[in-house]
Amino acid sequence: MNFKQLTYFIAVAEELHFGRAAERLDMAQPPLSRQIKQLEEELQAILFNRGRSAITLTQAGERLLERGKSILAQLDDTRLEVRRLGQGAEGRLRIGFVGSATFGILPNIIKSYRKNFPEVNLCLIPMNNAQLQRALVSRELDVAFARPALQDPEFLTKELMEEKLILALPDVVETGGRSIAKLERLQTHNLILYPEYPRPSYADFVLNACMEAGFEVPLRVWCMDLQTALSLVSVEEGVCIVPESVASAPRKGMKFLRIEPEIARTVLAVNYRLDEQGVHVQNFVRIAQKVARKVL
Repeated sequence: MNFKQLTYFIAVAEELHFGRAAERLDMAQPPLSRQIKQLEEELQAILFNRGRSAITLTQAGERLLERGKSILAQLDDTRLEVRRLGQGAEGRLRIGFVGSATFGILPNIIKSYRKNFPEVNLCLIPMNNAQLQRALVSRELDVAFARPALQDPEFLTKELMEEKLILALPDVVETGGRSIAKLERLQTHNLILYPEYPRPSYADFVLNACMEAGFEVPLRVWCMDLQTALSLVSVEEGVCIVPESVASAPRKGMKFLRIEPEIARTVLAVNYRLDEQGVHVQNFVRIAQKVARKVL
């Protein structure tokens, strides 16, 4: 039994008339009758009681009509589900991100994506760059927001925004009303760095920027993520060099200063696999770039 035979049977079973069923199927009556007869022979069951003036369903025919409608309905549902998955209208998207991305454009990207694709399930996972790299390689993630961009021949990278580095420091530090920090003034403060491992990481980017600016970091405090680093700043454990967007969310116990001369800029990039053909990822990256252009 195939789907065409099932469709023919359901038409006859609902019409209880071969002529009307043939019209409904836009075919001649003799081949329709032959198809039904062939189906009965294949199933080894009589499906219709054929009388002179009317036909009726046998018990076998009633059961096949019930099950056949269910099968075709499931087929239609499957077609729709697969089509929607293919169009990116539903499904799942696994997104990894560095903590600093939540202060920048990531929330707006998520909001815009949900508005356009409300039925796609989003799985959001905070990670550092090394973890993002491994997760993309092993296909545990679909998209990764990294800072700096991930370097791998298997990845495609789209830079979204470039930011200055600024200084987060305890609000009890006397700055005389200045909004600018000189790098050499950090000599007497612990510099809070994250993540401690795995390396290389954003911490190495900061250390390299300081070194290229001619500043050796003598006092270092290590932690695992940005949120912990900011908490340590707020309790006066030290200062931290962070992306400029972090200052967009005021936090009790700290303040932010520009660093002059500017030591470096950091880029937030969205990364995904070169061989990723899924429309979900393509839609997400397209929206991410659109949101980034509006910010710039």
